[in-house]
Amino acid sequence: MPNRARRSDTERAVIDIGSNTVRLVIYGDPQRAPTVLLNEKVVARLGQDLEATGYIPDSAIDMALLALKRYALILEDRGIREVDVVATAAARDAKNGPAFVSDIRDIGLKPRLLSGKQEARAAAAGVAGAFPKASGLVADLGGGSLELITLTDGVSGAGNTLPLGTLRLAALHARGAETFATKVAELLQAQEWAKGGVDNLYLVGGTLRCLAAYVIRQDDYPLTDPHGFMLSTERADTIAQTVAQMSPDDLGRIDGISSNRAVTLPDAAALLRTMLATYEPKQVVFSSWGLREGLLFDKLEPLAQEQDPLLAGVSHFVRERGVDPAVATHVAGWCSGVLPERDLADSRWQMAATMLALAAARVEPNWRARHALDWAMYKRWIALDAEERGQIAAAQLASCGITQMPEEIKRIASEDALNLAVTWGLAIRLCRRMTAGTRLSLLTSKLRVEEGQLLLTLDNTRRDLNGVGVEKDMRNLASWLDVKPVIATGKIT
Repeated sequence: MPNRARRSDTERAVIDIGSNTVRLVIYGDPQRAPTVLLNEKVVARLGQDLEATGYIPDSAIDMALLALKRYALILEDRGIREVDVVATAAARDAKNGPAFVSDIRDIGLKPRLLSGKQEARAAAAGVAGAFPKASGLVADLGGGSLELITLTDGVSGAGNTLPLGTLRLAALHARGAETFATKVAELLQAQEWAKGGVDNLYLVGGTLRCLAAYVIRQDDYPLTDPHGFMLSTERADTIAQTVAQMSPDDLGRIDGISSNRAVTLPDAAALLRTMLATYEPKQVVFSSWGLREGLLFDKLEPLAQEQDPLLAGVSHFVRERGVDPAVATHVAGWCSGVLPERDLADSRWQMAATMLALAAARVEPNWRARHALDWAMYKRWIALDAEERGQIAAAQLASCGITQMPEEIKRIASEDALNLAVTWGLAIRLCRRMTAGTRLSLLTSKLRVEEGQLLLTLDNTRRDLNGVGVEKDMRNLASWLDVKPVIATGKIT
């Protein structure tokens, strides 16, 4: 079975046995920005009775083991060898936790019971992987616990685990609002190491991400992915105050908030308000990467960890669509003559846009612009802010000959940023037309802006590369730049 052998070399899996859900995630390439091939969960609620009885209910154990047996068979069938099986707060804190872990071993899986600090460090590694050189405080809210840990330039520091998971918050809230507020504040304020100088509060966990989903729907925000979504502390507090007072029924009617999350969201919002007041961050950042991705990131070699996750992800995406990233690098170099040097200092978005534009060129013309826009705006890319995403989207449309940007793009990027992106996209369009993506044509032609001219120079031996389409694209780009188009021949060095 050759296909199975190939899969087993690249696919990795994490089974996360949490206090609320038992989840299997299978990841594919690229290693630095893994794609999710399968994400399946069972809401077993292992930690639902921890506060009341100290035990995992037998019914929850039965449900979890049934799911784990299924997961074990799936992993065996796919031939996946690299599997992390981790158990967290419920198995760690319950009196019958050791027996439950033993039952998991009997299935044939090899679970690791993570300590609170190990869980916190894994969450921090996930955030560091998603936001290279991240600094701030990571708050990972699960069903059984809240992990807090500092990050400085992507390196984790002090951390702790607190009994403030969503299931425990519900039990605490049942004792009264005053008791809830007092206990939460007491536990958070005791973490002296977490106070002071916090720029970013990174929020990890599905329930907290629902707050981002709430804002996205309320504001009719153009982007739909909560990963990387940012809020000022003031706005986050206002939103949390509103959500904390909403009913689960009302929350469950909002797109992006499941009925299970809706039940736990008001308490999570109340917890967030206390975190904001205690640690006074400058802004809140939502991360879809956490413990599971952190486990994968920690296993990478240092050189792999240093790779740019945006470019790693886009490179893999376009390779699957027949585009060689090396050719895209040549195209980007060819196009660079149309931008001032200062605008090429951080060329990540230009490189990503170039690769995606070359991939879009392989799509049928009547679908091309729609696909290009969707790839830019709605696919999850790692380490990309909203304005950069808008620039990539604008460059995609311009590479399809569209220079009038839709409102959804204008809302997330400034006019200057979009003008720059349209210039880049029109240059890609010209390059694609003139060179047909061949290395020889790229090496024997040159594009630059100088002295009020857009100058395309063709090597003396390559003058026949010029054509009606090339001249049209030259005129369009020159008009956009408000310069004169000139096509000349000469010696290319």
